[in-house]
Amino acid sequence: MFRVFAAFVVMQVCAMAQTPMAAFAEWKAAVQKGDQSALSKAYTPRAETLNGKDPVALKDELAFWSGLKASGMTEFIPRVLETAKVEGKTLLLVRVSMTRGGEHKLASMQQFWAHQPDGWKIVRSIRTPFVTEATRRLPQPPAPNLSLYADPREAQRDLKAALAKAGNENKRVIVVFGGNWCYDCHVLDTTFHSTEFAPLVNANFVVVHINIGDDGKENADLAARLGVALDKGVPSLGVLDPDGKVVYAQKNGEFESTVKIGPEDVRAFLEKWKPSRG
Repeated sequence: MFRVFAAFVVMQVCAMAQTPMAAFAEWKAAVQKGDQSALSKAYTPRAETLNGKDPVALKDELAFWSGLKASGMTEFIPRVLETAKVEGKTLLLVRVSMTRGGEHKLASMQQFWAHQPDGWKIVRSIRTPFVTEATRRLPQPPAPNLSLYADPREAQRDLKAALAKAGNENKRVIVVFGGNWCYDCHVLDTTFHSTEFAPLVNANFVVVHINIGDDGKENADLAARLGVALDKGVPSLGVLDPDGKVVYAQKNGEFESTVKIGPEDVRAFLEKWKPSRG
């Protein structure tokens, strides 16, 4: 009896120790291996699955993901962009890149995970159809920084701290409006931290990220005050002197698509707006 009880306790502790992200990693591994049996363990028996707005039977959803490898998939990169708590569940916003037959495909997905007695399970999943993925010349993040954008309510505090730091270090502030859900925001941040650009960024700028919220309306007053347009998409940038004076503000969505810009555009921006120390 004691051994049975001890085994039960161990099982419960393991289930509690697991996180949604760890469970997601197991889901990813099952898809990469084409292991439908392992994949089925990631879902509750009554999980709701949708392709867009169209319901999909769970058995068909499992067959879809587990069948990708057999269909010729050679690369599978799901990137979690954002996590959120929704009605007691953990929502993972996922961007899925896949290579099959030499073609790069892209889909978006929402996974709602709930804690069950045997660990975290998907209770609801919504995906879009795969479409051709545009080519980027800027570096993409292996795993996006889920804390890149703080709570929208921290914007004024974070900007004040960035201005103070820039004043102490004789730098300018780059204000980047966006959100964790914005993949282009993650790509731009990865570019700023890359070996090619980090020295230029670190020597001349303090970068602060301002969250516009999931509805894109948070901190709109701050963006308007700085003259940064949000209606053309994000990331949208402003450059400030340490005293808060606006040196430059994007108004036409210049950086909103990291498909349309390349390293030369980023370098030209940074070189043009770095502080003059002559």
